[in-house]
Amino acid sequence: MPTTSCTCQPGYEPQDVDLHCRACPLGQFKAGFGAGLCQLCPAYSYTNGPGNRVCPCRPGYYRAEGDPADAGCTKPPSAPRSIVTQINDTTVTLEWSEPKERGGRTDLTYAVQCLRCSSSSPATGGASSTCVPCAEGVSYRPAQSELLGRRVVVRGLRPHTTYTFTVLALNGVSAQASFVPPASESVNITTSRDVPVPISDIRKTRATESSLSLGWPVPHQPHYTVLEYQLRYCMKDPNEIGQSWQYVSSEKNSAVIGDLRRGTLYEVQVRARTMAGYGHFSQARSFRTMPDEEESHSRMVVTGVLVSMGLLFLIAVVVIAVYCFRRHSRANDPEIMDKNGQYLMGQGVKVYIDPFTYEDPNEAVREFAKEIDVSFVKIEEVIGAGEQHHPPPDVIVCRGRLKIPGKKENYVAIKTLKGGYTDKQRRDFLSEASIMGQFQHPNIIHLEGVITASCPVMILTEYMENGALDSFLRLNDGQFTPIQLVGMLRGIASGMKYLSEMSYVHRDLAARNILVNSNLVCKVSDFGLSRFLQENSSDPTYTSSLGGKIPIRWTAPEAIAFRKFTSASDVWSYGIVMWEVMSFGERPYWDMSNQDVINAIEQDYRLPPPPECPWALHQLMLDCWQRERCSRPRFADLVSALDKLIRNPASLKVTTHHGDGPSHPLLDQRPPPPLSQCASVGEWLRAIKMGRYEDNFIQAGFTSFELVSQISTEDLLRIGVTLAGHQKKILSSIQTLRVHGKGPSTLRY
Repeated sequence: MPTTSCTCQPGYEPQDVDLHCRACPLGQFKAGFGAGLCQLCPAYSYTNGPGNRVCPCRPGYYRAEGDPADAGCTKPPSAPRSIVTQINDTTVTLEWSEPKERGGRTDLTYAVQCLRCSSSSPATGGASSTCVPCAEGVSYRPAQSELLGRRVVVRGLRPHTTYTFTVLALNGVSAQASFVPPASESVNITTSRDVPVPISDIRKTRATESSLSLGWPVPHQPHYTVLEYQLRYCMKDPNEIGQSWQYVSSEKNSAVIGDLRRGTLYEVQVRARTMAGYGHFSQARSFRTMPDEEESHSRMVVTGVLVSMGLLFLIAVVVIAVYCFRRHSRANDPEIMDKNGQYLMGQGVKVYIDPFTYEDPNEAVREFAKEIDVSFVKIEEVIGAGEQHHPPPDVIVCRGRLKIPGKKENYVAIKTLKGGYTDKQRRDFLSEASIMGQFQHPNIIHLEGVITASCPVMILTEYMENGALDSFLRLNDGQFTPIQLVGMLRGIASGMKYLSEMSYVHRDLAARNILVNSNLVCKVSDFGLSRFLQENSSDPTYTSSLGGKIPIRWTAPEAIAFRKFTSASDVWSYGIVMWEVMSFGERPYWDMSNQDVINAIEQDYRLPPPPECPWALHQLMLDCWQRERCSRPRFADLVSALDKLIRNPASLKVTTHHGDGPSHPLLDQRPPPPLSQCASVGEWLRAIKMGRYEDNFIQAGFTSFELVSQISTEDLLRIGVTLAGHQKKILSSIQTLRVHGKGPSTLRY
């Protein structure tokens, strides 16, 4: 054949002398067809003769499936070393060191085996071995096999039980060495004795269209007493990612769950609680609601009677409704007080449920707040006062991450009580979650859930990147246009409109209790936390000379004098929030005392418009500050008015003048002096609301206008004026002072 068509088979290489192929010599191989030459056998392989297409591995060495022929032979790894255990009740953490020998490979993994042993097993020094594999309820994080790391957390173990854990080292050729067991290291542990064992089985004793009756065996408990059982359940929907659990508690080993959907499958789990806390939930069981035959028969018998009675009842309801409507229409006051002293709005239908009306406040928490497993939460940093919240002294606020299985990880704000709190403080603290959990609105802070099954208790809410509104505005003084500020106010009013329709009275509406996210969306927060936990506070914000703790500067006169808190008193507070927003976080009534504020309001003096405040907005503020609460607008009216201003931006260009309206000696300090009258650098800075930088100017040596007039942006950065808006305001004011003729001899300290 022509030489151009010749090719050597595997195990042969071309010979240049006579254009023939010759067999690979001993110790060499050639894996494929072609003109390539033979190669030396790779590590730990050999040949028995010439003409080899592959070199077999030496005894004890292997190639994994997929390894190329020119890959060296490897062997399984040696055993893991130095297993360290950490026991926490019925959870065990295992950590170990890398094997001395990896077998020449990089694909090293680990697997964990678990055996549960009786007291007579060798694990505890007994004579016989009675170890069995661990039950299905035991879980491993991150996994039981194919572990790349050298750490695993084992959960769901039984209390006061001995276990043997074996850690195996594996690599790509461990499967080829099937006649030799993988190298491993074992360790024996005994779990704590007080935590209850998981419930072994749940059974359905009865089912109706809207309820399930369930029971379960009492766990074997030689060393502890079960105080309570907690059952959780949710609809089993394969299309839903994540599960929204609801909880029921029972002192007996049975429970009835109601308000269920007809013919619907529910997933149920149970756990027990002892003095040491809750055990692990049992394996999930599924039950379907459906009517019992005898119940269906009974329903058919009484259907006719019920229909007849229903018609009579409907007629009676219509008559009563007409009577109540007429009586309500004749009332002068649009607000009605219920038997608990709370005010009901609109038709008097109470939607919000006060958690303190529950005999057991914990029941309200379970009903309105979702319990979150503490392992889903990772705390990253303490936020503290002035950022995410202005918390009372007993509360810590942190930022963290929440990762619920099946859902996207997101940032959360985490509030928790400091150590040493009382049972009453704990109840009051969790009551905020019971309140917040009843609200769903884009301008109300969203409750993610609570953690009550471990210490300390925690409340998790959505994380608001820009923190409290008052401090956010002060940091960004002058950076927002009137239309942006009105947009923020509109969001707050919308949230308060929702709360008023829910018959909820906030009582502490202020800019410090409004949170701002990264999109400048404002959300109402702090539902009752301040007034419950600040009973002994010396904070003047919450101090009243009349006794009690009231935020005087934000509170309506009738609420200060008679403790009459209504949605109308929230409207008064909203007017103060409007003033705070338009003044970029200025303190209402400046440094006036609380008593001076009360006296001024009693004499019908009101806050003047902030600088450059649109006239229409100040008129809305004055409407909110009407002495007669019936004359104040409702939040629905405020939302409508703000929407009109947003649709007509030209109306925001008409500003008020400080000379308009009444004057009062207590309020003479409100407007800053004209720039042309400033007698010192400090007075000038205070006049332009930059007094916070007075010490910076002094320490940097800028004590006269001659020096101040030469300041550049770089100088401002050097002395600590880092915000672009503040730099712009200061440089612009320097130019204004030059226009007014301020010279170096007239402006100095």
